[in-house]
Amino acid sequence: MQTILIASDHAGASLAKHLHFFLEKLGYPLKCFIPEQKVDYPDYAALLCKNMSENDKGILICGSGIGISIAANRFNHIRAALCSEPLSARLSREHNDANVLCLGARLIGQDMAESILQTFLNTKFEGGRHIARIEKLKTCQKV
Repeated sequence: MQTILIASDHAGASLAKHLHFFLEKLGYPLKCFIPEQKVDYPDYAALLCKNMSENDKGILICGSGIGISIAANRFNHIRAALCSEPLSARLSREHNDANVLCLGARLIGQDMAESILQTFLNTKFEGGRHIARIEKLKTCQKV
């Protein structure tokens, strides 16, 4: 079973802890980086991204999900998707082979977060016509 890494800033800590326990009950191996004090989201996005191996999946949470997704996508091996409902989670996996799910703790509740997360983890990459686009992402240069 793949390892799931979870990280958040202080605004996302409560939801991150909830999802940690949710995944723990499902038997997933976990690595968590959840702060007890005020922190900056870029630091925790970097912590998760630097600790992810090729087969891992990540969950990043901040207040809106926007900042932490921007920070995560600065890493070449990361394809982070900000999702607010299960459809975007499914499409992020099927079409984009996203490996990090980003959530906005101030925008969704725990039940919705669980539903989004289950969809993300249970959806496979379609491959096919999407492979060429994923390969192009690997060669993008920062300007």
